[in-house]
Amino acid sequence: MESTTLINSLVLLMAGLLLVGVLTTKFSSRFGMPALVLFIVVGMVLNRFIYFDNAFITQIVGILALIVILFEGGMQTKYDDIKPVIGSALSLATVGVLLTAFVVGVAAKYVLGVSWTEGFLFGAIVGSTDAAAVFSVLGGKNIKKRLTSTLEAESGSNDPMAMFLTISLIELFEHPDSSILKLILSFIWEMGIGLVLGLLIGRLAVYVINKINFDSSGLYPVMALGFAVFSYSGTSIIGGSGLLAVYVTAIVMGNSELAYGRSIMHFNQGFGWMMQIVMFVLLGLLVFPDELPAIIGPGLLLSLILMLLARPIGVFISTIAMKYSMREKVLLSWAGLRGAVPIVLATYPLLAQMEHGRLFFNVVFFVVLTSAIIQGATVSPLAQKLGLAGDLKPSNPSLLELTALGKTRSEINHIEVNTSMAIAGKEISELDLPEDILFTAIIRNEQIIAPRGNTRIEAGDTLYMLSPKTKRKQLKTILTSPALPVVHLNEVKQPVEEATNVLPPTDQTKEEE
Repeated sequence: MESTTLINSLVLLMAGLLLVGVLTTKFSSRFGMPALVLFIVVGMVLNRFIYFDNAFITQIVGILALIVILFEGGMQTKYDDIKPVIGSALSLATVGVLLTAFVVGVAAKYVLGVSWTEGFLFGAIVGSTDAAAVFSVLGGKNIKKRLTSTLEAESGSNDPMAMFLTISLIELFEHPDSSILKLILSFIWEMGIGLVLGLLIGRLAVYVINKINFDSSGLYPVMALGFAVFSYSGTSIIGGSGLLAVYVTAIVMGNSELAYGRSIMHFNQGFGWMMQIVMFVLLGLLVFPDELPAIIGPGLLLSLILMLLARPIGVFISTIAMKYSMREKVLLSWAGLRGAVPIVLATYPLLAQMEHGRLFFNVVFFVVLTSAIIQGATVSPLAQKLGLAGDLKPSNPSLLELTALGKTRSEINHIEVNTSMAIAGKEISELDLPEDILFTAIIRNEQIIAPRGNTRIEAGDTLYMLSPKTKRKQLKTILTSPALPVVHLNEVKQPVEEATNVLPPTDQTKEEE
């Protein structure tokens, strides 16, 4: 009977955590800071009633949460957006992280009174920005697309670098005679294998999801998440970077024509929020508030060094050859938020039973908390002050959404029309559509319109069509082809007249002469 009561109490506690976590997101968006701050506070409050010090469980939950978060972020990352900034993002994710870790490491050696290896280990732990925090803060802001794309691509791709540095420095601390050359070759192997397997698994996932027919549409998001976990675990087992593989897999899937793509993204968003709530509450439980007053001074000093010195040095040097203005570099420096990744990485010294493992965890926790509160709440006002914020951020329309119909060979496609498409302004009967493609509905101004042959398509419409899977590419070509530029007669009259004047004379003209 007592065990049943205990189980019911734990289930009730979990329900309370989820409800409180969801409600706190409302306050976090209002104050402009990542929701992780309030989740952690909830965990710290619960720490007064629940004793929890299992770093192993926290690390497992943290890694699973990072997989879901990176997968969600990668699925929403459009290749066309990151293509112009991919060089800058990779430079920030590698050179920037190294420089940041070095500067913070030097400071940590003297501030915390630890060895050089331990100091650089601390720098590696806090060296990377956090995808969950960056996506949370920038997701609804109106900061210029080039900068948000750079920050999101950097935060999604620098986690592998931070994890590699952390694990390598712990190994170097435990085995001082380890070869530096071996570590460099290990880094090249991890990143290379992570990239290759991420691409392959992403393409495999797209092929399988589009080909398979489930009776229940709810199985497609589960399968997609299964591929994400497989991408991490399969790559990690053979010594590659699992986090990089997950992010690349997600980008491939998010930029492909994927059956139930919108459903998969919605599932990832909901599941990602749940994993964030559980992860940050556990991280808050792992912190003992009574230990924090002793590290407030060192923690605040290192946090300021990270925000005002180390991160700017990393950004300015790693983007020295990139076409960013001074104002843009200032914003990139300030928007490098820390979050879940540093705290999860801080559990590695704890599990390795390093002498200063608990000290590192507490200081990292304080650094992340101050970064999220100070930087998270001021990114948007700073962008406005620097003139780097545009109009209200519009929602991104989906170009093509595929919904498979059970075991049939047909699917429902839906597309949002914009002014750049050739179909805008045309009647349905004017479209060169195959006979087996059927318009089923048009949504215009929140109203459903029954499509007919004389129905004119307007920009802003959402079109729903039933078509065979074999006609997918043909349908996409017709619907997404760009509109031709309008050329007026008075613009072509003069060139035509000039062209006729230079034609060679005919026999008739010679006779007239």
